[in-house]
Amino acid sequence: MRGVLRGVIDPELGDNVVDLGMVRQVSVGDDGQISVEVALTIAGCPLRGQLRRDVESQVTSLPGVSSVVVHTAEMNADERRSVMVRARWKASQRPERTDISSTTRVVAVSSGKGGVGKSSVTVNLATALAARGLTVGLLDADIWGFSIPRMLGLDGRMEAEGTSDEWLIVPMEKKVWPGRLEVVSMGLLTEGEDDAIMWKGLLLNRALQHFVENVRWGELDYLLVDMPPGTGDIQMGLARLIPRTELLIVTTPALAAQKVAARAADMARKCFLRVAGVIENMGTFTCGCGQRHAFFGEGGGRRLAEEIGAPLIGSIPLDPAVAAGGDSGVPVALDGEGPVAAAFATLAERLVGEIVPLVEMTGCTARLLGRVEAALDGGPSIEEA
Repeated sequence: MRGVLRGVIDPELGDNVVDLGMVRQVSVGDDGQISVEVALTIAGCPLRGQLRRDVESQVTSLPGVSSVVVHTAEMNADERRSVMVRARWKASQRPERTDISSTTRVVAVSSGKGGVGKSSVTVNLATALAARGLTVGLLDADIWGFSIPRMLGLDGRMEAEGTSDEWLIVPMEKKVWPGRLEVVSMGLLTEGEDDAIMWKGLLLNRALQHFVENVRWGELDYLLVDMPPGTGDIQMGLARLIPRTELLIVTTPALAAQKVAARAADMARKCFLRVAGVIENMGTFTCGCGQRHAFFGEGGGRRLAEEIGAPLIGSIPLDPAVAAGGDSGVPVALDGEGPVAAAFATLAERLVGEIVPLVEMTGCTARLLGRVEAALDGGPSIEEA
């Protein structure tokens, strides 16, 4: 009986009602009457009628069944928590098709709240990676709070290319010798920087989906995603679209920021994403006389790392040069000197060498497949190209 009920799919959760734990009880009467109790996530579930009809249809198809009675009930808190874990896991196993290479390391930079300098960290980390000779994609997923174009000194609008069957957005390129940045942002589509994006969750998720699926990303070493604050639609959407994403959590030393940032880590793990590490921003400020000042406290990054079981991979000192660089469109990481530039260079080095290393293609299956494809096409091998 439960086997045939696996043919009943909850269209919202994307899995069958048995594996989701929605079938509480099945009873079979002597007269062939079947009674099925189905637990719904909420009492007023809009899919209640459809699920009831689907259960009746599946069970009626069995021989010897004279009638089917379907009872619905509301899940308790434990059942609801369990079904959501299953639904998130199921979604993580069905990544969408994108132009993002399988060798690209996807890193989302997230925080629990705004005002911790997350976008500044993302821009400067991307710049520091490109300065190492890498090709770095930068996806501004803060759809209505975009700031990446200004911080990189980019203006104009992105263009699209392709055929009538498939148009792809072309990222805006910024050279950072010896590497480059490929940037996608809603700020490169609007008429002006001050235009408000007044969209609800469904439209926000759709915009993110376009930025992931309908962009000609090409071959990237890293794709950094600047996330909006919090744990909402965009965060869950990214976990569904690119389930191999790894998270860097940004916090300030303040206890309040640390506690809120822990929620971002909790959300990541509930969506089966790896938390790669913690970055402490706005650390100590060192004045011209050499005296250190902890304006936002001390130790928040270390405490958060210990709390969520992830490494503290860097601490960025508080320095007015960061804000000045963001306003002028020249990231402070481009400055070869100074404590902040050095901190971002060290952060990039540790990311590449230890935390989220590049995929080594030599001798791996992907490299061998590349050679086979080149040979079949009659073209040069990867090493010769």
